Amino acid sequence: MNKLLSSLLLFVVASVTMSAANAQEVKGDAAKGEGKIAMCIGCHGIAGYQASFPEVYKVPMISGQGAKYMEASLLAYQKGERKHPSMRGIAQGLTEQDIADISAYYEASGKNKGAATPPAAPAPASGKVAELLAKGACASCHGDNFSKPIDPSYPKIAGQHADYLFVALKSYKTEGRATWGRSNAVMAGIAKQFTNAELKLLAKYVHSLPGELQTVPQAKFK
Repeated sequence: MNKLLSSLLLFVVASVTMSAANAQEVKGDAAKGEGKIAMCIGCHGIAGYQASFPEVYKVPMISGQGAKYMEASLLAYQKGERKHPSMRGIAQGLTEQDIADISAYYEASGKNKGAATPPAAPAPASGKVAELLAKGACASCHGDNFSKPIDPSYPKIAGQHADYLFVALKSYKTEGRATWGRSNAVMAGIAKQFTNAELKLLAKYVHSLPGELQTVPQAKFK
């Protein structure tokens, strides 16, 4: 019996090790990713393009965004942790390799199209905004200049559209909706500390900061 258990344990360990190795082998290829963004450019390749669900807001700038965050976001849509119907439908049609390639492409596209070098830390916020930033401990994850997150799976947010940031923050407060909301315990705990008016103030401030994010128009949309 002990030999059987030992054999089973070795098999499980080997299987986990092989799975981990396979996961590590998925490396994004930006050149291949460029051929996989047809479903992305209709929204993210048009400067100022606005979504209309669940309210009107500019779709986020994703050129120059970190690849690991892009991967995490697409996987969250794929798993239903983010419930936006259009994004979930697109993500569910992607393989793990597709997600890695697309994410690598968008991280590189900002640099390739003349994105600015990482901006210096902005002047400290003051007054009400400073109080809100301290309360949410926002810089502890997104970095002092909100453009150098402490973990690559966290987003750069400096300069991002204010209306998008506001809608995204509100989505972490949304519960029990089949088609809208985001499941992230950390962000939910933070967002629920604030009123919507305070979230809007935070979003406006973060938008005002210099950042690396941009929209790179595709040729057919220029």
